[in-house]
Amino acid sequence: MDETTLQFYRSNAESYAAWAKAPSTRLIGFLGLLPPGGSILELGCGAGNHATEMLARGFNLRATDGSPEMAGMASRKLNHPVEVMLFDQLDAREAYDGVWASACLLHVPRAELAAILARIHRALKAGGVFYASFKAGEGDGRDSLGRYYNYVSADWLQAACATAGPWQCLSSDTSEIKSFDEAPATMRHLVMRKG
Repeated sequence: MDETTLQFYRSNAESYAAWAKAPSTRLIGFLGLLPPGGSILELGCGAGNHATEMLARGFNLRATDGSPEMAGMASRKLNHPVEVMLFDQLDAREAYDGVWASACLLHVPRAELAAILARIHRALKAGGVFYASFKAGEGDGRDSLGRYYNYVSADWLQAACATAGPWQCLSSDTSEIKSFDEAPATMRHLVMRKG
């Protein structure tokens, strides 16, 4: 992960956690694709809002975040361990029924994203489901707070996924949001099944 971006979340963990919105409505659909009580890896769990719902529904959750400060806050909120882990430290193989990566892989440098997607593909069991959301656009850049974004188009993201392993695309769509820095953004949502 980009070091400047990581430092932003380390330094602003409390204010970001206070801003964090309710769990995505897409989470319920994602959970419905998994076996009851299945195993989930959450990347970039942030304040733990999605993890709260996963645990309440009886899933076996491995929650992770790259910021020790954010992981600590989420762990206390959830009363559940949250592991400090960067994306390139994921080394599990065929361990999870689902991987949930809401608005976190959008900080991976473009040149490194395919390798991270390959790690996620490896970590999923056969038929496992992967959700990720990215800011839509062309080319990379930084927001007004200095955070790095890989800004992906549908075609670019499809090509990056294709190099990471065989996937079946279950859904791909967009939504409009207002970011932490109050800037409007189009989010690209992707749900894939390991082929």
